[in-house]
Amino acid sequence: MHEFDLIKNYFQKLSKKTVGSLNLNDDVFFDKKHELVVSIDTYIQGNHFIDFKKPNLVIKKIIRSSISDLICKGVSPKYYFISGSGNKKTFSKNNLKKISKSLNNEQKKYKIYLCGGDTVFSNKLSFTITSIGFAKKIIERNKAKLNDDIYVTGNLGDSYLGLLVLKNKFKINKIQKDYFINQYYKPNIQIDLSKHLNKFANTSIDISDGLLTDLEKLINNQKLSYKVSLDDIPVSNSLNKLISKKNFLKERYISKGDDYQILFTASKDKRRIIKKVSNELRVKISKIGIIQNSNNKPILIDKKRGIISLKNKGYFHHF
Repeated sequence: MHEFDLIKNYFQKLSKKTVGSLNLNDDVFFDKKHELVVSIDTYIQGNHFIDFKKPNLVIKKIIRSSISDLICKGVSPKYYFISGSGNKKTFSKNNLKKISKSLNNEQKKYKIYLCGGDTVFSNKLSFTITSIGFAKKIIERNKAKLNDDIYVTGNLGDSYLGLLVLKNKFKINKIQKDYFINQYYKPNIQIDLSKHLNKFANTSIDISDGLLTDLEKLINNQKLSYKVSLDDIPVSNSLNKLISKKNFLKERYISKGDDYQILFTASKDKRRIIKKVSNELRVKISKIGIIQNSNNKPILIDKKRGIISLKNKGYFHHF
């Protein structure tokens, strides 16, 4: 069963009278009266991270991907809670020291504070992060408008290539290897941009499951579609060189998830302010497509090859 079917069939009706639940169709809870924003994420070894050989880096990835849910809503994260299940091996003194040091570094970098959590013994390693922020307004899903421009921050695909390298499914030189692995463990989340999103974004989401999958989640309750240009989807120089050199198809890398960049839509009259904010913050913001009427099928198009057919648009949680 798909996770959205699970939510719709068994839990959505329980939240209808819950103020702030957003009908369980967003990644956050928003209590407008108290200006409270909350998100929660769970990470399991073997699913969300390969192993725990580098606990210091795994924790960085988990923290950044967790607060990304708030950042893409235009909210600055303030507090977090962390719960972990593990055994004596995974939670050894050496590993705990590394985890503590990484958490301290992340707290300083993003100005967030640990406020609690829980630990439990288990032979299955997992972490659950609850992130909290405060805001008078957030950018919700399903607020896109017809003919909106579609934007994405940063670059896509590096994290996926880093995952392939870690799984020994991709051979490259050491400099390239170090770069892509670093991008996998330490996503460059756009926390500075979060303070400006409300100036121009109509709707937004972070890219966790893949560009096209998350774009479809962004407008899933609206009678809208999209047209995205493959040529305009941003990738790093490092990935672009590999695509050019090895004759890889770009579409195989841009919608695999774990990017944690911000995907948003904005009216055409916001182009100037978006460019200004991009320049001032030195944050890469790329216009990649347009929101269109649902009478048109969702398409990914390439200038040379025409419409690109994608069987796999991203990652889906199944039960």
